[in-house]
Amino acid sequence: MNRNVILLSLCQALLTTGNVLLISVNALIGQQLSPSPGLITLPVAMQFVGLMCATIPASLVMARIGRKNGFYLGNSVGIVGALCCIFALQQSQFFTFCLGTFLLGIGIGFGTLYRFAAVEACPDEQKSRAISMVMAGGVIAAVLGPNLAISSRDWLDDSVFTGAFVGLAVLYVIALVLLSFIRIAPQKVSVDQHKNSRPILDIVMQPVFIVAATVGMISYAVMNLIMTVTPVAMARCGFDFSTAAWVIEWHVLGMFLPSFITPVLIRRFGLLPMMILGALFMLACIFLNLHGVSQWHFWAALALLGVGWNFMFISATQLVTSAYRTEEKAKSQAANEFLVFGMVTVSAFSSGWLESSLGWQVLNTLMIPVVIWAVVVVLCYRKSVNQHLKAL
Repeated sequence: MNRNVILLSLCQALLTTGNVLLISVNALIGQQLSPSPGLITLPVAMQFVGLMCATIPASLVMARIGRKNGFYLGNSVGIVGALCCIFALQQSQFFTFCLGTFLLGIGIGFGTLYRFAAVEACPDEQKSRAISMVMAGGVIAAVLGPNLAISSRDWLDDSVFTGAFVGLAVLYVIALVLLSFIRIAPQKVSVDQHKNSRPILDIVMQPVFIVAATVGMISYAVMNLIMTVTPVAMARCGFDFSTAAWVIEWHVLGMFLPSFITPVLIRRFGLLPMMILGALFMLACIFLNLHGVSQWHFWAALALLGVGWNFMFISATQLVTSAYRTEEKAKSQAANEFLVFGMVTVSAFSSGWLESSLGWQVLNTLMIPVVIWAVVVVLCYRKSVNQHLKAL
């Protein structure tokens, strides 16, 4: 694997470490600062609003200024967001904190394109390996993120969570340094290629795009919703912050550790079977959540949730790259990211209300038909998708 992919995987690791840190503390900060129980997960929701708002501009901006400069911009916005959160925590200002997480979401929105940059930096036969290599950077994040969240509580005296955002700002600065060593050649598109570019509606209406986007949306939205409210549900059950952070650590290991073997499994069984297998893992997670609230139940459920997301999301990412031509890359990736993270934003906004008003059991029950819908879409379009993949 070439140097650019390795450096991109390290940048992804830093980004994901920050995300895990945010997962560990945001809902708990919302619990402390929010004016009402229904707003507990608003900081998380605003993070995903920022992410969703960045998805289309990020792809289009990078098409004009290049991947590397786009990543510089995203990390810089992330640093500003972390500083805003530090100020908000020092002043106990809930809505200023939400503004900070919104800016962090914009930075993360640019960072979600690391996996596409990795694909473009290697030959076609190494695409799935490159995606998995970048995603595997999350293994570092799984260990570093929760431990950073725990240790940073003692860094500063004014707020138990302020140190976490100091650490987050440092992660973004390190990513800026790593980016300076990356060399990504711009992909030139001729005038004739631009003329042959299909309308975006034609691209997104392809069965291959519909399957990839649907699986990407459902896998990420369900994973995000259950993951976001798990620390809150554990707190209601009497578990302390360290235990919740430990459960999140194993969840993130489940999300990224399989990335080392996912490409092998994809080559052996195919993209569509791996999507269905991932959905079965998610249903197993929901089953555990419905049958107990012990530490073991939370731990095993979130680990299964992570593995299911890995199989579904990596397969969806690889599949969507086959849906467009080089000259259609920017708008196609923008459309996919907007759809995926738009759905994630909806899940983030609804998670706090669902958990506080309907309860943990009902929340999990509602996710069953959503996951089944992903399987139905895969099965309905499997013939068309397989024909498309064979023609490549």
